This record gives sequence, C-alpha cells and structure tokens, in this order.
Amino acid sequence: MATQRPPRRSIDDFATWQPVLRLLRAAEAGKAAKAGADPIRVSGRIGHGGWSLALPRPAPPRGRAFQTEDIQDEIDAVERVQTALAEAGVDDVSFSAEIDAAGTAVLRLLGPSPAVEPGIGTAHPGALILVEDALPEPWRRLPDPAHEAGPAPSADPESLERTLRERLPDAIGATEEEIAAAEARLGVRLPEELKALYRVTRARWEDWGDDYEAADGVFAAVRCELSSVDELYIAEASTRHCRWEFAARKAVETPPDAEVQGLVGSPGWIVFAENGGGDQLAVDLTPGPRGHTGQIILISHEESVGAELLADSLTDWVLDRERRGHRHRSEEPPLVAHVNHVSIKSVREAAHPGLEVLSIGVWDGAPFSLAPVTGLPRLRTLSAYAGTLADPLEIAELTGLEFLELGPQDWRVLLDAGAVPRSLSAASITAYGGQDPLPVVAIANEILALWDRPRIIQTVLEGNLGTPP
Repeated sequence: MATQRPPRRSIDDFATWQPVLRLLRAAEAGKAAKAGADPIRVSGRIGHGGWSLALPRPAPPRGRAFQTEDIQDEIDAVERVQTALAEAGVDDVSFSAEIDAAGTAVLRLLGPSPAVEPGIGTAHPGALILVEDALPEPWRRLPDPAHEAGPAPSADPESLERTLRERLPDAIGATEEEIAAAEARLGVRLPEELKALYRVTRARWEDWGDDYEAADGVFAAVRCELSSVDELYIAEASTRHCRWEFAARKAVETPPDAEVQGLVGSPGWIVFAENGGGDQLAVDLTPGPRGHTGQIILISHEESVGAELLADSLTDWVLDRERRGHRHRSEEPPLVAHVNHVSIKSVREAAHPGLEVLSIGVWDGAPFSLAPVTGLPRLRTLSAYAGTLADPLEIAELTGLEFLELGPQDWRVLLDAGAVPRSLSAASITAYGGQDPLPVVAIANEILALWDRPRIIQTVLEGNLGTPP
C-alpha cells in the first residue's frame, strides 16, 4: 500500500464524512443479508460534478414527481464533502469504509492520482495511464493526403456572398484584417466560401446586442447557429475527449469510396457553426477519396470517431441543397471484433491481419485461447471479460498491445508471473458488482509501479458514527 499522507484540510477530517457514512450504514443495515453483528463495508465516489453512492431513492407521494427535497439528507451530506474537495483542490475522490456494530468506522480515501482516470459510477479506479500524456491510436491518427481533391462544382463564393447580402442587407461583415487575423490564429488559410460568408456577417453578438431576433435572422439565413469569425476553431482530435478505455476500443477506417475520412479530428476541419443540438458544423479541407475540399460535415457530439457529410459545398448548404453521404459497407473483416455469445463466436473467427481491437465479452462456453491472434501486426487493444481466457499468460505473446483490460484475477496471474506487456500505454481493471475496491486499488498500484507512475494514495481516517438508531 502506498504511504499514508498527513491530513490535508477538511477533506481528511472524519467529521466531513460522517453524514455520508451514516446514510450508507443505514442503507446497508436495512438489507437482511447485512443484519447482525458483522461489520459492514461501504464504498462510493464523490466529485464536483456528481456522486455515486449505494443509497435507495424514496418513492415520491402518489401524483407527484421526484424532487430534490426527497433526498435532501443525501444532498446535504454530499455537499459537505464537495466543499471540502474544493478547499483541497481535488476534483474527485473514491472511498471505502468498514463499520462495526458499535459504530466504529475505518475510512479509506483512495487517491486521486494524476495517472488514474476516475471510475464511472463506482469507487474502482478508471484507466491507468502508464505513459504520461499517452493517447490511444485513433487519437494520434492524422488524415491521409487528399492530393486530387478539389472544390465541388457547386462551390460559388460570388453567388454565396450575393445570396447572403440579399438575405442579410443590414449585417455587419468582417473586414479583411479580421479574416486575416482568424487565419493567423488558426494557422490555416480559410476557403473562399467561408471568407465570403464572413464578409457578409461577422456574427458577433455585440453587433446584435440583446436583439435575439436579429441573431435568429442570421442563423436562419445560413441555416445554422453561426459562430463569429473570432470563434472559428480547428476540430483536431484533442477537441473530442473520450476516456481511454472507450477510445482504445475505437478504430479509424476510411473506405475507398468514402466522402469523409473516418477520423477523430483533423487539422482541416474548421468548425464554424452548431446545429442547435450540440453538434458542430465544419468545413472539411481533408476530405475522403470521394469527397470535395470545402464540403460541409457534421461532427456529432454523440460519436467520438468520424463525421457525416451534409453538403458538397458551403454554397449548397446555404441554398439548402444538402446531400447525405451514403453508408459505406466494407467487405473487409472488421477492425474491431466482439467475441461473445451474441456476436462472433470464436477468437479464430475474429482473427485477421488488420484486426486492431479484440473485445471478449460474456461467454458461457469453454474459455478461449489467444493463439489465433498471436503475431497479428496491428492488434493493439485486448479486453477480456473475467473467466474467458484459457491462459492469461498468452497475453505476453501479444507484443504490440497498447491497452489491456482484464479482471483482477487475470491481472493477478500476469503480475505474479512478471508477464505484464511492457508495450502498454494504458490499462484497466474491470471489477464487477459490489466488489471491494481495496484489492482492485492494490492491483492498480502494482501495475503503476511497473512504469514508476504515481500511485493511488490511501488516507486512513478513523472515527465513530455512534450507535445506529
């Protein structure tokens, strides 16, 4: 276990945690399986943006919707901890506590660590970042050159500008100096259609004041919620955040007949608007093999890879001549393979030279050998549900892995044998149900130690909650 730190302000004061622990004790005591003199164990996670505690939610009175007042005790207890987190400059903390029948509690605060992502809805740690600032392969992928791509025949900056001036006769346009400043800030030359648009309206809220009708008029004229010329930005991969354990399971693929490259982000995606639903519209300067330079694409906030073609040009978009890209059906085997009882039924069936991600899920049959995927040149991610591997030590033969996700027992086998792949950039320990987080944290710290990364610190607090009512 990592060395214990001295207390750091109120977050390390047992009194800060008493209300939360009392609520959790009451919830556990209400379960028949926990009744009696045996100590109970509780755990959870609290952060600035939310919390995860195993507390029951009372049913509201008949005819009334659930309200925050129904869980006011829970909210008050959590806010007490959140205030202490803010004072300590900590974003998120998980905890585990053992409480005996007399109310004596041993509370362990777990972390945080700059090398560990927070878990999701659990006290267990999230992904372990073994190489500082490492990114999953799809987030490192740059666009393929589009040497032969050019603007669509419909791209017509003069017609576009003329149409917009007719629609927006009183708009204030950007000066050439303001357009040049945007290009200098972005480090890319704006396409002529985009310049034409901003010459008509620079879309600054200060030009509209509090006149929302004027803003709505501009948005209607350009068919989107236009950003100002000062707010243009490049949708590079860094603008599309995704947790490591999810991002490592993605793959970038651009079929030969694709209009849009299947990237996370691109230095040629210039975001100039939103659609009102949280999605970004961008001018695409790095199109796919069948696309056009300057085409309009939609970057969905619900997806982490790829974009959707909306129109061949900005002129087409403004004139409402949008065109949906067709779905591309690759005849090649999938780059991401899911082996489980409802999908691919064997590792051998999933194996092929282009395979990048192998995810083995719930399986009722005999565990799998990894021999069929040994030596595959592009395999970089392996995720395996507990009990699905015949011999976890076969993982040592997968020399190109950058991400590995296993249950605690399989990690234990690798650690004891000194067989954790050194090619890893990140790792994850999958714990299920109400599994005690302390053994999981211990394994996480062993893995982090192999890369000399910051461990998850455990701070032990003791106190008494009093006799249960």
